[in-house]
Amino acid sequence: MTQYDPNLDPRRPIDTGDHVDTVETIVTGPGVVTESVERVVVRESNTGWWIAGILGGVVLVAVLWILFARGSAPETDEALLDARLDAAEAQAQRDAALVQGQVAGAQASVDVARANAAAADAQARAAEARAAEPVIIEREVPVPVPAPASTGPAVVSPTAPQN
Repeated sequence: MTQYDPNLDPRRPIDTGDHVDTVETIVTGPGVVTESVERVVVRESNTGWWIAGILGGVVLVAVLWILFARGSAPETDEALLDARLDAAEAQAQRDAALVQGQVAGAQASVDVARANAAAADAQARAAEARAAEPVIIEREVPVPVPAPASTGPAVVSPTAPQN
């Protein structure tokens, strides 16, 4: 026996627990009603639990690795101390180079100042020389007398023997 209700949806789902039954009611004429039942089975998936389990295992392994890796603290402390010593030595070398650079810069400044002073002194002497009255020195110079003329032939003698 079937019950026909025109106010209900002809494709109404009926939930029976682990699966869903869909009942389809077809009316073909007055007084003739046909029903067909579709059964859809919905199963739960365990994929989420597998992913959570794998992630939990990875986290556990990471935590254990971090805890057991901390056992080598003395070696790490020595390496840290060596690194600090190297950094302090590099800082001292940098400071020494900075001081040497400053000394060299100061020496260069002194040399430039000396050169500028020498140039200014030379310019001052040149200006003084241009401003002074010219000095005229007069003196008597004897006029050279030409050599007496000789009457004989000129004799040329070599200074070195010739072959």
